[in-house]
Amino acid sequence: MSFSPLFTQVRDRDLATLSNYLSIVTRHIDLDWTIDWSKKIIWGSSTLKLEVSDEEGVEEVVLDSSYLDIKEVEVEGDKVSWKLDERIGAMGEALRIFLPNPVKKGETVIIRVIYSTTPQCTAVGWLEPNQTKSGKFPYLFSQCQAIHARSLLPCQDTSSVKVTYGAKVKSGMGLEVLLSGLRKDVVDLGDGLRQFTYEQTVRIPSYLIAVAAGELVYRPFEKLEDRHWTTGVWTEPGIIDAAEWEFKEDTARFVATAEDLTSSYKFGQYNVLLLPESFPYGGMENPVTTYVTPTLIAGDRSQVDVVAHEISHSWFGNGISVKSAREFWLNEGWTTYTERLIIGKIYGEPARQLSYIVGRQALVGDLKRFEPRFQRLVAEYKEHEDPDEGYGQCAYEKGANLLLYLERILGGLDVFLPYMRDYVKTFEGYSIDTDQWRDHLFDYFGKLEGGSAFVRKLGKVDWDAWLHGAGEDLCVDMQYDDTLSKACYELAVRWDEARDSDDLSSFSATDVERFSATQKVVFLDKLQTYETFPVKTVAVLGDVYGFAKTGSAEIRLRFYELALKSGPEYAEDAAGWVISRGRMKFCRPIFRLLNQQTPELARKTFREHAAFYHPIARKMIAKDLDMEL
Repeated sequence: MSFSPLFTQVRDRDLATLSNYLSIVTRHIDLDWTIDWSKKIIWGSSTLKLEVSDEEGVEEVVLDSSYLDIKEVEVEGDKVSWKLDERIGAMGEALRIFLPNPVKKGETVIIRVIYSTTPQCTAVGWLEPNQTKSGKFPYLFSQCQAIHARSLLPCQDTSSVKVTYGAKVKSGMGLEVLLSGLRKDVVDLGDGLRQFTYEQTVRIPSYLIAVAAGELVYRPFEKLEDRHWTTGVWTEPGIIDAAEWEFKEDTARFVATAEDLTSSYKFGQYNVLLLPESFPYGGMENPVTTYVTPTLIAGDRSQVDVVAHEISHSWFGNGISVKSAREFWLNEGWTTYTERLIIGKIYGEPARQLSYIVGRQALVGDLKRFEPRFQRLVAEYKEHEDPDEGYGQCAYEKGANLLLYLERILGGLDVFLPYMRDYVKTFEGYSIDTDQWRDHLFDYFGKLEGGSAFVRKLGKVDWDAWLHGAGEDLCVDMQYDDTLSKACYELAVRWDEARDSDDLSSFSATDVERFSATQKVVFLDKLQTYETFPVKTVAVLGDVYGFAKTGSAEIRLRFYELALKSGPEYAEDAAGWVISRGRMKFCRPIFRLLNQQTPELARKTFREHAAFYHPIARKMIAKDLDMEL
């Protein structure tokens, strides 16, 4: 019997949705939106086509909504009764739609909700003109992961449900509008008002519905002759040249390499949208157009591996989705593993191994912040708990290391890559859980020639420790090639040995002149594993190597982490830096360290600049500082 991706039944419902998605499932959504720049809202309608899956049929449809202003609801074109339940924290308010007649299993129903977003929308960041590069026009962008789509549109806001969607969006001032689909048409309606039509024919979870609008321009990259897709970059006019230079060399070959590792790329285009500084993540894998942080513009292409990560999501997360946040590692672990395969294919195996070294350090630092249930690869969420609460490096790094561990024990890439392609072929288009992943793993290797030997190897894996074990590091002490890290560690030892010396003249810029940006990160990460350095030593290090003023956000972050652990001397500098860094990877650790050294400065800085941060980042920083918004 061939393996069926559906042979494992639903074991757990998604605790982060109020919808009745187990009884009736959304298949397609049509959006008709108008962007109201003056009121900072999006208004219009969301039309959902749903199919009943419950044997008993359904008499009502329950959708997720959060801070939406519902005007009216229609079923098959006729107005019907509806109500909003009481709000349940981050879950929002369940929208209950009462069907005029029961709908049987297998039947479909069309529901149209007329509504608008509100200023409390947690998915959309609205920027004033003075927060953009030119200062001429407003800007907006959405971030719907994990459960913020419900504040942008009424939907079944769970990754268990995958939909196709279409959209017509009107915007004034002649501003561009981008969505996570392919552009089909643009109509000029006069007086600067334009209507944009988009279509997404690949089924995706609700958190991948995305919109951005503002003063944007596009540069296509050179098309690879043997590929059917195109690549390019969107950004504000003032930085389009820098953005084009940063991404044009690697983007297409990243997609091509990922495609060779997995399967054909299905989204038609792969574009990068460089967002303003308040974007809270390094990147967001919105189909067709990945959103990325402007901190990737380092001037040396040293941060473009983030694009390799987001491209990999086209198969892991966007293609194979997960049933709930507790399985998030299947998105991020597989994506991080694939990102590093791409790096290894293009830059060599030592570069791949160096990425694991950097990631391991980030994992160890992150796990210390979490209680055991979020240290586990398969996370344990409570009923109605916001998935953002468990967001951290565990899913990324534990997941990637588990896959690397399996690659090694099963015989290397020659054995593991064919399995990876079969995994994609089997589950692409579905939402799955960890048990289904593991069932397929055993099934695939058990059917190979010599399958019993492979199954014995898999049977010796401590699955409970890997998947459900807590702790502040991996359950296996994974070792990595030190070709590129050895010199970093040797330099760190020199600084540790000289930590109390009054004469640090033996150190000079030549120490790191041959280091890549990633090697400098490894060096600084290693320094943080030692006892806290005297502040005078840190000051010399920052001056000698230029770390205190570097334009690389990754290096600057780690320098400030080292400095702030030594004392408050760099607090003002760090506070001045963080007010223009919306990426949570940078702003949250800096605010936490400022709060330890100079609580008043941390809180004053946040109070004065809270409006700069995206609603998601604002919420999490406030929690870090124990402040009310």
